[in-house]
Amino acid sequence: MLVILSGVAGAGKDTVKREIVKRMNYVVTIPSLTTREPRNGDIPGQTYYFVKKSEFEEMIKNNELYEYDIHHNNYYGTSKKILNDEINKGNIIIKDIDVNGTENLVNIFKNDMKVVTIFLKVEKEELRRRLENRIDKPSDEEIKMRLDRFEYEESKIQNYDYVIKNVNLEKTLKVIQSIIEIENN
Repeated sequence: MLVILSGVAGAGKDTVKREIVKRMNYVVTIPSLTTREPRNGDIPGQTYYFVKKSEFEEMIKNNELYEYDIHHNNYYGTSKKILNDEINKGNIIIKDIDVNGTENLVNIFKNDMKVVTIFLKVEKEELRRRLENRIDKPSDEEIKMRLDRFEYEESKIQNYDYVIKNVNLEKTLKVIQSIIEIENN
């Protein structure tokens, strides 16, 4: 089963994903590939696989990605090899990805495996506060770029199986754990 976690930048996807993997020993995650520079706290191979733009474009050319997109001036994508390796192990995979990537992965896998989509919803002012208080301190330009995308991403909510207002981390985690348990039966 593939569990896709989406939401606007700053909605808490990475935190939720990390905690779910800690709490549910049969759930794994696979990092996306990206051309962005590592931030404070990033662990190559855990948070993302960091690659050069030329490497990423070579992967596109060689059809090595299930999906990819450009966000905030950087490539992000899902490696076929890495995802297939986890699928072949029989693991439940939780993957955080943007709304376009979600649509692509659902279309690719909907006939081959169970795909569950979850959107983490955060109010715009709360999002602004979270972005301004991030450890990696995004620039004012980055914050504006992410907030400008807010309405677009929110407009895709109807495409998701579940929408969770992520105000309280512990409640969000309990809901997602329940979703995974129910959907896995």
